[in-house]
Amino acid sequence: MSKQGDFSKGSIPLLILRLGLPIMLAEMVVVLYNIVDRAYIGHMGDSSTLAITGLGVCFPLITFISAFANLLSTGGTTLATIARGERDDEKAERMLSTSFTLLLIIGTVLTVSLFIFAPPLLELLGGDDLSLPYAIGYFRIYVIGTIPVLISLGMNAFINAQGFPKIGMGTVILGAVLNIALDPLFIFTLGMGIRGAALATVLSQSASALWVVLFLMSKRPPLRLRRLLIDRKQLGGLLKLGATGFTFRVTTSFTQAIVNIMLKAWAGPLSTLYVGAMTLNNSIREVMSLPIGGVTAAGQNVMSYNYGAKKNRRVSECIKFIFISGLLVNTLLWILMLLFPRPILGIFTNDAELIDLTVHCARIYFGAFPFMALQMSGQTTFVALNRPKHALFFSMLRKLILVTPLTLLLPNLGLGVDGVFWAEFLSQLIGASICFTTMCLVIWRKMRGAKEKEEEN
Repeated sequence: MSKQGDFSKGSIPLLILRLGLPIMLAEMVVVLYNIVDRAYIGHMGDSSTLAITGLGVCFPLITFISAFANLLSTGGTTLATIARGERDDEKAERMLSTSFTLLLIIGTVLTVSLFIFAPPLLELLGGDDLSLPYAIGYFRIYVIGTIPVLISLGMNAFINAQGFPKIGMGTVILGAVLNIALDPLFIFTLGMGIRGAALATVLSQSASALWVVLFLMSKRPPLRLRRLLIDRKQLGGLLKLGATGFTFRVTTSFTQAIVNIMLKAWAGPLSTLYVGAMTLNNSIREVMSLPIGGVTAAGQNVMSYNYGAKKNRRVSECIKFIFISGLLVNTLLWILMLLFPRPILGIFTNDAELIDLTVHCARIYFGAFPFMALQMSGQTTFVALNRPKHALFFSMLRKLILVTPLTLLLPNLGLGVDGVFWAEFLSQLIGASICFTTMCLVIWRKMRGAKEKEEEN
């Protein structure tokens, strides 16, 4: 077996950082081009606020599309990495091919169906007479690039999981640089407006997808993309474990839709501003989630490999490092957001009224952000150790069981439109605490006990 991607030796923190930093940098570039994308849209002149709101109306469907990438990348990379830890590269490679084949099939179905039904779906998701034309204009172009989006998101995870984080970073940087270069050309020079932003995204994701496929078909990675196939023996396990990442994204899409609908219902004539404020808060959250996202993605691969190799002591060290580093970084970012919201929001828009409203909403929305380190460390551990039932439950708990009912309930309890933002605060506080406590009782305590026995022997 190739030594590339062998995570059974060396310092756990250094391994995670070596893998995580390129992933984090790659995600930073992604967020950078998302920021640039939204900054260009936010500075389109008189139509900028409506364009941002239209983009926010599209978010639930965009998140829904990415859910299918999570379905295959979460389950596929975890099971492939466990198989590699067990020294079964053939089984791992079949998982790689199965994931790619399913992405092609799913991408084709999504492209056709979402393009046809875009107008009624976007209207249902909060689009009004003013913002709906912008939403439709953006999304119908974006959805044409569904297959490249799924390949670049879903299959790049297999590159990182095999110990090639710099190549994985190259996937993202290629798409980001191209997107940043094409945005002003299409939006302003060619006068395409928000449709130009969508076209730039489609072309950049297509370039990233091509990069991924060419690398996985080359001789460099231990696991290569050799053919299209669906391994029926592993399909059940793939879908069961992948349901975690899929459910997280789908429930996020669902709650985004509920949020937009409730903002439209409770904000009245100010609904366009409130949807815009939520869009900006979600954009900032993407940036704030980067560090813990890079650490958990790398930590999951290291954990899965050592779990397959039956090295429980190293698994316990992974859990500890992910939790402590995530808590420290999230707390620091939370403090910065509370102290300096206006300069950050000024990147996205120069609409003073929108900035004032977003600052007010952000103080509620980000109130429990440090607790997300507990959610991510607990959720990552369940996925990495192939605990699909726990992973699936906690994917549903915060978004579906907590956020959705609270979003529908709190505005009716005297909080008005602010209740939509308080729902996010309470769900983070409660859901993350329950997830982390369960992980400690079910997994970490056993792993720490195994660690002590290994040390005694």
